[in-house]
Amino acid sequence: MKEMQGRPRLFCPACNEVWYQNPLPAATALVLDAHHQLLLGKRRIEPQKGHWCLPGGFIEQGETMEQAVLRELEEETGLAGTVVTLVDCFYQESRFYGSLIIFGYMVAVQGGKMCAGDDLEEVRFFDLDNLPPLAFESHRRLVAKLKERVKSER
Repeated sequence: MKEMQGRPRLFCPACNEVWYQNPLPAATALVLDAHHQLLLGKRRIEPQKGHWCLPGGFIEQGETMEQAVLRELEEETGLAGTVVTLVDCFYQESRFYGSLIIFGYMVAVQGGKMCAGDDLEEVRFFDLDNLPPLAFESHRRLVAKLKERVKSER
């Protein structure tokens, strides 16, 4: 450890290099149906097993955020979509993964057959004004942003 740039950093004196520890990026899908119901999935695995969340996951090497959100949507829900817009992004600390940056995208469904997959045990649409408790703070904040958008468009 070495104090650098105003904070302690992992440092290798042999190679004179800093090992930067950066947040993991993740992408989540905010999918509304024609009745303004929001698609959620019930987690089959930890963290937050048994709780509802937005479909999403980690961005992989060589993948854009938009590609990641569409891949995760299909893996977790069976649905194919297109990105409409970025809703927002938030920093979150996770006891499970460490520091995260979560990007939330509004996605329009283009096809597929809805079914729980990957790390979800159930997927379904909920009325936007009557959602179950969400597993992650970043998802709650993204849904609040989505609600603001929907309200301003009405």
